[in-house]
Amino acid sequence: MMKFKGFLSGVLLLLAASAWAQSLVPAIPPGPPAEPGKRVVFIASDFKNGGVMGVYRGFEEAAQKLGWQIQLEDGRSQKVAQATLLTQVLAARPHGIVFGGFEPNGFTDQVALAKHSKIVLLGWHAAKEPGATNELFVNVSTRPVDVAKIAADFVIKDAIANRRQVGVVIFNDNQYAVANVKTEAMKQTIQACQGYKGCKLLAVENVLISDAAAAMPVVVHNLIAAHGAAWTYSLAINDVYFDEINYPLLLAKRGDILNVSAGDGSIKALSRIGAGVSQQVATVAEPLKMHGYQLADELNRALAGSAPSGFQSQPILVTAELLKATGSRGIESALGFEAAYSAIWSRK
Repeated sequence: MMKFKGFLSGVLLLLAASAWAQSLVPAIPPGPPAEPGKRVVFIASDFKNGGVMGVYRGFEEAAQKLGWQIQLEDGRSQKVAQATLLTQVLAARPHGIVFGGFEPNGFTDQVALAKHSKIVLLGWHAAKEPGATNELFVNVSTRPVDVAKIAADFVIKDAIANRRQVGVVIFNDNQYAVANVKTEAMKQTIQACQGYKGCKLLAVENVLISDAAAAMPVVVHNLIAAHGAAWTYSLAINDVYFDEINYPLLLAKRGDILNVSAGDGSIKALSRIGAGVSQQVATVAEPLKMHGYQLADELNRALAGSAPSGFQSQPILVTAELLKATGSRGIESALGFEAAYSAIWSRK
């Protein structure tokens, strides 16, 4: 009987993984074949941002298939550093520049020079919404409102299922438009509290992603002093906050607080959710590697004189159950985008 139960459990996990994969398999629009021999610079907002670096790894792999030369730079989450890098990079006249996790707003002179020099600009999380902008050929992203609502809804559903009080603290970095959109959507979802009673938004804490390691111990101490047992859930615009929250919560003996990220699904976050070694119980992941491939494809379209693809990916709610179902293959393993894009680029 025990063997049968184990077999049945395995079957159910496989069925769950299959249903999940089928719901996310993308229909990649047809596009131009590869434009080889191009030089492209990817400027990361900060090497510490796991989402940005996850996208870069996908972009780098795709660029190799396209026959491009790639240069990676660290913006160190500082506008001055990013402006300096943009000026230096523009002087070398690459074919394209990727804004990896930061917006072109505030870099008016550099954007104007890029357009004058016919250098293609595109970005990941470089605008409020996905698609073309005045500055960018395209901004690749899931819709931030979708990501935020999925995260906040998970908190409410978890509270209902476990009969828990809902007292939420949201961690934001308000220098980014995408982060502010997510925060506002999470606030509204918690305050609406669909299907439950007594949801409370306790605080919105603005903590720079780049400062999270140093800031979180003090912030957590102050929040516990202010809200005590009323604080039961945390929401955040990025997984980085939960990289740093474990020890402060442990020190304060607050193992009851559960954390959910409307972030990018960083490698660290997926590892700790899957292992159950922290209080982060879910993250709303973006298909980071697929976004890297899409960035490469959109840039290839621009270089070929084609229009943006119009393709829109969907966010993925990642829990321990999903990670168990997908196993070592990873949450993007069934999407099939590598083969789809490779087939487009290899056409003669």
